[in-house]
Amino acid sequence: MALIAPTLIVAQSSDRNSLNFNGATGLIDMPSGEQQPDAYLTITSGHFGPVSRTTLSFQITPRMSASFRFMGIRQWNAQSACQPDCSGEPDSDGYPTYYDRSFDFRYQLLKESKYVPAFTIGLQDLAGTGVLSGEFVAATKHITPDLKVTAGLGWGRLGSYGSIGAPFGDRDPIDIGEGGNFNAGQWFRGDAAPFAGVEWRANDRLTLKAEYSSDAYYVESERRGTFDRKSPFNFGAEYTVNEWFQIGGYYMYGSELGIAAHFTMNPKNRPMGGIKDGAPDPVKVRPTRAADPEAYSTDWVTQADAASILIINLNKRLKGDGVEVEAISYTKDRAQVRIRNIRYDAEAQAIGRVARAMSYVMPESVEVFEIVPMVAGMPASKVELRRSDLERLEHSPTASDQMRAAVTVSNPGARPQLTYDAEKFPDFRWSLSPYNRIRLFDQRGSPFKMDVGARLSARYEFSPGWVLEGAAVKRVVGNLANVPPTIDTGLQPVRSDVERYDANGDPAIERITLSKYMYFGGDVYGRLSLGYLERMFGGVSGEVLYKPVDRKWALGAELNYVAQRDSDGMLGFSEYDYQTVSGHVSAYYAFAEGYHAQLDVGRYLAGDIGATLSLDREFANGWRVGAFATKTNVSADDFGSGSFDKGIRLEVPLAWGLGTPGRKTYETVIRPFGRDGGARLNIEGRLYDTVRDYHTSGIDDQWGRFWK
Repeated sequence: MALIAPTLIVAQSSDRNSLNFNGATGLIDMPSGEQQPDAYLTITSGHFGPVSRTTLSFQITPRMSASFRFMGIRQWNAQSACQPDCSGEPDSDGYPTYYDRSFDFRYQLLKESKYVPAFTIGLQDLAGTGVLSGEFVAATKHITPDLKVTAGLGWGRLGSYGSIGAPFGDRDPIDIGEGGNFNAGQWFRGDAAPFAGVEWRANDRLTLKAEYSSDAYYVESERRGTFDRKSPFNFGAEYTVNEWFQIGGYYMYGSELGIAAHFTMNPKNRPMGGIKDGAPDPVKVRPTRAADPEAYSTDWVTQADAASILIINLNKRLKGDGVEVEAISYTKDRAQVRIRNIRYDAEAQAIGRVARAMSYVMPESVEVFEIVPMVAGMPASKVELRRSDLERLEHSPTASDQMRAAVTVSNPGARPQLTYDAEKFPDFRWSLSPYNRIRLFDQRGSPFKMDVGARLSARYEFSPGWVLEGAAVKRVVGNLANVPPTIDTGLQPVRSDVERYDANGDPAIERITLSKYMYFGGDVYGRLSLGYLERMFGGVSGEVLYKPVDRKWALGAELNYVAQRDSDGMLGFSEYDYQTVSGHVSAYYAFAEGYHAQLDVGRYLAGDIGATLSLDREFANGWRVGAFATKTNVSADDFGSGSFDKGIRLEVPLAWGLGTPGRKTYETVIRPFGRDGGARLNIEGRLYDTVRDYHTSGIDDQWGRFWK
């Protein structure tokens, strides 16, 4: 049937489409009309001749994807004298390597169906220097389940070979400037050229490709002479090692051999196949009142040591679960426990474990359980459930949904009369752990720099909400300090002098802060911090957050008065003699499917005024992938390369990789350029991320683990 009517073949939805040399879904050097499965995160390292590209791509939605790329072209000045603005360091042949960054955006207008090909429109290098700038439309259709063809039309450098004319008008010369600006006036203008290719999956592991490329590589091959482009045809073979790693070999443009490695992961899925944890105790079911009326006696309420006994017994029950009870309040039929969740990244799981423990410890007369998660000494929310529902639903086929319908999540409300566990305050914790500090995509020298060392951290909570904490680091090995200083732009070097801090601050005190976290009642929280707030600034910082527990939005305000620390990372402030006031008003919104937006408007560390827009996608298992951009009244010339601050951030829960419960995460921010404009204070413990995990949306995201 496939031979008679090949157009009726449609790719299986579970198929993962192949990636091209640019790290985007495509053929070899050309794009295709397909996309990756939703949420896929890929890292590609591709090399042919003098050209090297490293790309991070993310499937933002099932139809929308974006890529960030760092490119290096060796022997950039093979046919011309190096000008004063040449980038990079000389290679072994005495010629510099040109480094550049680019950002791509793709949107799939049509998904492949019975008679319709997958159809995608894309922008390549839409906000860079324009070296890779191009636009395309591409369509891909399966002929058989293992054979598919792609055809497309490209503009810019994707329309530089085999032009069929300029259907939408001329393309004005690009104004590179400092790079980083959107050159919308260029898009889909100028010469257009067709490209095409075919892909055949020989078996489950081997794929063969061939394509006709519309990229002339004019600058690289003709102007710069970095390689000889003899042909528009490329050929390749790719081998899938496993579900997360693929490698390919290619013959490129009639003269060069190429190789590419693709690393793929889906943040939705845990690589270890789930979290390995001990089974919880079953819910203890009370006898009926008719069967044992004496069990429901309320005489225990007047027992002098009842509170301390209940706390001790609860903490014994919860010791293996990594949950601690700070305080308790009760009446004859209602009990509130205030807990610290030390272990579980799924907040609903911690609440479920506490509810089970309460079923064993609380006297039978207690019908209502109130569980109040405490974060930094603040009550984040109140989870209220009926004990009879817990007993009734544990073994129900629809226990998760029924229990959630019976549970109420609200703000903590008025503070009841509490009895605290005397052993919980003061609370001292410390750790000695490895650390790494990474700087990627730096044009000055190596594009990858890293320090590895040891971090000593300590935290002392005097009483609920009063926290003294700090951290110090010692480098063991690394090359972050081996970078020339940034050229002076006239702005205070609030971030561009980071190399001086890397070079001089070993060992260094990262931070020492005394903070007071406050819950004002209703939906209002506060924070006041004093000390060495981050590695480059110290001073005082205050914040107020209004975050309704059951709403998707929040509003906040922050004000800071800080001075720049000495670059040796010790206690002084004399080296820079710089003080400033910074602050922002912030709005937060949580969309459906884990998408979050944040807008910050205010004054930044260099005295500039503007706004930062952040967009993130968060997953139920704790992964976060996002991007941000800041635009202030600093001109592109004063800002320097990149024109304005922007970047990508990743947050990976360690439990995702280890397969065991834990709340620690690894966070990294990838900035194309580290400049002084749009720089904000890096403060630990900002309120929104501190409290929102225990609000309705955060608990709902992982409610399926309540019974785990």
